Amino acid sequence: MKYLTTLCMALMAAGAFAQADMQAKLEASLAELSNVRKEIAKEKLPMVKGLNALEDDVMEVRLEHQKIIRQLDSRNLDLNNLRADIKSRKGEKNYISNLLVEYTRNFETRLHIAELDQYEDTIKEATLAPDNSNLSDEQVFVAQTKLVEESIRRLQDVVGGHAFAGTAAGEDGLVKPGGFVLIGPVALFSSEDGSLAGIAEQRLGSLEPTVLPFANTLNAELVKSTVASGAGSFPFDPSLGNARKIEETQETLSEHLAKGGKVGYVIVGMFVLCVLISVYKWIQLSLVPQVSEKRALPVLRAVLVNDHETAAAEISKLKGPTAAMLTTGIEHIDEPKELVEEVMYEELLTTRMSVNRLTPFLAVCASTAPLMGLLGTVTGIINTFKMITVFGSGDVKTLSGGISEALVTTEMGLVVAISALVMYAFLSRKAKSITEQMEQIAILFVNRSVRSVEDAEEATAA
Repeated sequence: MKYLTTLCMALMAAGAFAQADMQAKLEASLAELSNVRKEIAKEKLPMVKGLNALEDDVMEVRLEHQKIIRQLDSRNLDLNNLRADIKSRKGEKNYISNLLVEYTRNFETRLHIAELDQYEDTIKEATLAPDNSNLSDEQVFVAQTKLVEESIRRLQDVVGGHAFAGTAAGEDGLVKPGGFVLIGPVALFSSEDGSLAGIAEQRLGSLEPTVLPFANTLNAELVKSTVASGAGSFPFDPSLGNARKIEETQETLSEHLAKGGKVGYVIVGMFVLCVLISVYKWIQLSLVPQVSEKRALPVLRAVLVNDHETAAAEISKLKGPTAAMLTTGIEHIDEPKELVEEVMYEELLTTRMSVNRLTPFLAVCASTAPLMGLLGTVTGIINTFKMITVFGSGDVKTLSGGISEALVTTEMGLVVAISALVMYAFLSRKAKSITEQMEQIAILFVNRSVRSVEDAEEATAA
């Protein structure tokens, strides 16, 4: 018990000592905390000031950054606008360049052949400039605009008339020096020796202007005077040469038929034979005497009353194949009906063969002429391809022979076929009318003869 009391007192003493120690440490800590707070308070104000300064610097840097960003965006926008402007300018430049190239090409094609020598160098320079890699875009543009300036100057000269020296060829192909006067689209030429004067035009396959002379010598003298003096009256073709070209295309019938070649001559021969046969048959059929029912009525009445002598006398007054048929019928009138019909039908067949003779030739021509035309077409096309093989397809005049043969023979074949068909139909109808009239008279004759026999038999029976 005593021991426990002592232990408790020792513990209480130790607790009091520990409390005193902890109190001392607490006070020391509070003192240190107070000192730290004082130090913090002492250092806080400068640090706050420094922080505020740094924040101000950051704000200024941010503002500067935003300003730079805005400037950069503005410059990017300006750069994009500049790029778009450059692209647009390049497009305009290419468009203008294409226009100038097209203008150069069209200008060369619109020049009169007499002017080519004057503008040859300028055209060549403007044409080759875009393909020359040694030239800058500015130099190319200068070469092309030079041609435009020359073309404008040419227009001013042509409106008032432009005189210049040059050479031209006549229709004989001889090239002669002389002078030109270009007035709008018309070019007049007069040679130095005065032997050649007229309107200068371009001929296919010729590199020199060709002078077309005038039929009237007065017009040639006017051209010489105008070219020599640079002023005066001159003949003017308002059709710009088209009237002369149309006149050159006109041809005579013989020239047109000659284009058909050998096949064309055969078709022409067929046409001539058709015409000759048609005229011959028309005259022949027109001269055939025809007996109408009215004129044959006395014969029929005599046959009806069995008066053969009167019938024969009346038949002798008639003419032509109908009279021959009735004569044969009256000669065999006492024979049976079938025999009378046969002998009269023989006369009808003879007449039919006579009136239809040579007309089948027209039908043959009507069916053969288109085939001949087709044959000419095939041979013409073959000749055309032969010419293409030798000379190529560039020269139309070289191919015109085969093309003309192909077209003309077809035309001729159709004309002959239509004509032959019409003539055949007309002549066949005329011939048929003759035989039909004979057939009608023959039927009436046989019917009357049979009735007369029946009446005679009835009278005998009565």
